[in-house]
Amino acid sequence: MLQKLFIRNYAIIESVEIEFSNKLNIITGETGAGKSILVGALGLILGERADSSVLFNATQKCIVEGSFSIRERSDIQKILQQGDLDADEEIVIRREVASTGKSRAFINDTPVTLSQLKQFTSLLVDLHQQFDTLELGNSDFQREVIDALAAHKTVLKQYQEAYTQYSSTQKALAAAKDQQASANKELDYYTFLYTELEEAQWKENELETLDAELKLLGNAENIKSVLDKIGYQLNEGEQPLVQQLKGISNQLQSLHDFHAAIPGLVQRLQSAQIELRDITDEIEHINNGIRFDEERIQVVSDRLALGYKLLKKHGVQTTNELLVIQNNLQQQLDKVLNLDTEIAQLEKKAATQLQQAQQLAQTLTVNRQKQVAPFEKNTDKLLTQVGMPNARIKIAINPAALNVTGGDAIEFLFDANKSNRFEPLKKVASGGELSRLMLCIKSLVAASVQLPTLIFDEIDTGISGEAARQVGIIMKDLGQSHQVIAITHQPQIAAKADAHFFVYKKEKDEKINTRIKLLSAEERVDTIAQMLSGEKPTASALENAREMMNLKI
Repeated sequence: MLQKLFIRNYAIIESVEIEFSNKLNIITGETGAGKSILVGALGLILGERADSSVLFNATQKCIVEGSFSIRERSDIQKILQQGDLDADEEIVIRREVASTGKSRAFINDTPVTLSQLKQFTSLLVDLHQQFDTLELGNSDFQREVIDALAAHKTVLKQYQEAYTQYSSTQKALAAAKDQQASANKELDYYTFLYTELEEAQWKENELETLDAELKLLGNAENIKSVLDKIGYQLNEGEQPLVQQLKGISNQLQSLHDFHAAIPGLVQRLQSAQIELRDITDEIEHINNGIRFDEERIQVVSDRLALGYKLLKKHGVQTTNELLVIQNNLQQQLDKVLNLDTEIAQLEKKAATQLQQAQQLAQTLTVNRQKQVAPFEKNTDKLLTQVGMPNARIKIAINPAALNVTGGDAIEFLFDANKSNRFEPLKKVASGGELSRLMLCIKSLVAASVQLPTLIFDEIDTGISGEAARQVGIIMKDLGQSHQVIAITHQPQIAAKADAHFFVYKKEKDEKINTRIKLLSAEERVDTIAQMLSGEKPTASALENAREMMNLKI
């Protein structure tokens, strides 16, 4: 509920503050006094765009601030908490427009973007202006009206969850089929690549090992020659190194008693002798293991040639990288082979989910169809009240492909003249008819759902007399359970107000600016009488005004 609206430096408003009733608030005033300017200012905190042209004083910033009570709106408090905004029983929404045209928006002093502001305030205020009737012809709005009357939020939520799951499975199924189609095109090629690697039966580091072996085989004769020579020098020949080292050790041993360091040197020479003998044995073992094998050279060369060809083909450098590629190809082939199973499982899952969604959609359809007759009857009755006795509305609910709202195509059809030729609203209803129809529909929906603050800006244009009185009665009824703010020129509507505000112009410092005041009971009588008969109301006009207001004469 909008408790208070503060406006400073906007259009021809220097500064005004309005405290609204929680029921029916009526705003009246002469044409051009600034009534609709109030709605324009309110539009700023509802997220409408603005520039410096709205400034009353171009050297100062414009401020529009609205205080809203959200005591009974747990849904709004939850949104505030999710957005890390202070969630209390009251929130303050402020919009500032600088002289440069740059604007800022705040919710409880926390800066927010314009889109965030608009999304949030749409839950707080429903602003309906004179020609703002496009929404009524919108199929989503029409469905929402029927759903509100059907009061099946729980079923609708269950259906939307089921439909979302079904849609998700359908997307996964389509992706799997696309993947299968794409994989099948390359299946032969991947199979060839994998078979080529598998048949080679590579082992870890095999190419690197074979490369070292080939170098050894290719130099076998030279290696054996060198090793033979070294072995001869170490263990054979006229003075073998091993024997020489043994002789030196024996000579040094003879000095063993003459110097304390000699035993240590003898021990080291003996260790060196043992190590040299081991080296000699190892050289002999290596030499015995090396032989020139032309057949083996050919086998290794062929194996390496195959390996180098595959390395180049796959753009890698090592045997282990080839093995990784082989493993990846194996996984891809397995995945292709498993796609049939995955697709079958997804198809079964989608069929189950579709059946569940269809059952819930059918429940929605039945609930909606139950509302058609009473809605048509009640709307037609209200249309008669607001001066459209020949107008009729008809609700068409036809099957449609499942979507996020169910399986129904809902359309409001209209006949303005009892011709029994019902056409879509947007084709046949005039602006004035749509405005009154919107009022009738919102009054019906208000009994079923918690609507935000309803603001009507001169939607009563083109009506008078009894029709205007009936519009006032409907607004009065609406105001019993919802806050309603209405700008009107009709005395019949103004007479129904719980709070009546009067907008007027006043000159200050050679500037015209708009003022607004809450009228007392007697001031209301004078104002309504003036609306009936002119600036100087007659006695009969005053009496008529009191009668309209149900005041004792």
